[in-house]
Amino acid sequence: MTKLPSTDLYLILTLITLITCAKGVIGGGTYNVQSLGGRPDGRTDSSKAFMAAWTSACDSTGRSTILVPSGRFLVRNKIIFSGNRCKSDGITFVIKGTILAPSDFRVLGNSGTWLSFENTNGVTLSGGVFDGQGAGLWACKRFRNGGCPSGVTTLGFTNSMNIIVDGVTSLNSQLYHIVFNGCKNVKVQGVTISASGTSPNTDGIHVQMSMGVTILNSKISTGDDCISIGPGTNGLWIEGIHCGPGHGISIGSLGKEQNEPGVQNVTVKTSTFTNTENGVRIKSWGRESNAFVRNVVFQHLTMVNSQNPIIIDQNYCPGNKNCPKQVSGVRIDGVTYEDIHGTSATPVAVKLECSSRYHCTGIILEDVHLTYGNNKPASAFCTNAIGSTSGVVQPNGCL
Repeated sequence: MTKLPSTDLYLILTLITLITCAKGVIGGGTYNVQSLGGRPDGRTDSSKAFMAAWTSACDSTGRSTILVPSGRFLVRNKIIFSGNRCKSDGITFVIKGTILAPSDFRVLGNSGTWLSFENTNGVTLSGGVFDGQGAGLWACKRFRNGGCPSGVTTLGFTNSMNIIVDGVTSLNSQLYHIVFNGCKNVKVQGVTISASGTSPNTDGIHVQMSMGVTILNSKISTGDDCISIGPGTNGLWIEGIHCGPGHGISIGSLGKEQNEPGVQNVTVKTSTFTNTENGVRIKSWGRESNAFVRNVVFQHLTMVNSQNPIIIDQNYCPGNKNCPKQVSGVRIDGVTYEDIHGTSATPVAVKLECSSRYHCTGIILEDVHLTYGNNKPASAFCTNAIGSTSGVVQPNGCL
């Protein structure tokens, strides 16, 4: 048998490696949605191309990339990106263009989530625009007397881990823009979320049943909460948020169910609230529940014409249904408000309305300076709130 020269053997091995990599056998690949049939014309449905890209990326070993090039890619159907059978070590979406929902809200109807990531590990979304085209549904809900579908969340992550959402823009979602449910180790940074200030139920980012979520340096303008924090959230860090218009950053509503996990270890810092309905809010239903709120810090916040800069509302009962004359069972303990300053759009800048059965405890107000309108004195109103103040606190006389 003739022995190959070492140089020839090296070239053969290199060629074999390149071929197997190209087939996705070794390492990850890059899968271009346009090459797989997607059309960047904003009119042709590209749903199948996105699913084909996901399937190929999942079947690859190593880390894979899905490229969405420049242009407008219409996705008419709900898509579930399932990680159950993925071989990949992780998948990155590099989005240069816009992913477009159908303008007719009846197409997606009540399908829940438009683009849903379920049971995934190591998904990254980088750049690009997600346009939910929700204005038609908002108008239906405002002006029609019923008969409108509930609409869909734009991006949902369920039972997933090691998620990065970086530099993404979400426009005009029908419902919530981004939801994390049952997730671990999440980082959101540099996102822009935009919807009309009158758009109903268009929360910017919603987190529930999740651990280790970080949200940084993002601008959120919407018709509901900029960030909403639901049951089962533990270890949430929020920093560098520009919120407004919107309903502020809210823990809750909690206590809708009697058996419900609580919220703990939440920090909101170095953020600005401009023309918002609320600044930082804790909200619970006025009904029996074993939920709780513990170890929360609101720190270094600026309020610009916020209607309720600091608010705890434990008497939430929309429409006075299923909770009249009841009291909240949600226990609130250990909430710090530190270095919060700016202006309130209403005379009452601090409003702490706690449960008459389980009083709020461990409330700390430190270096709070809030005025009403054009530097007028603001007031505070508290019921069933127990805690302390330090530094200069204005308005005072509440706890």
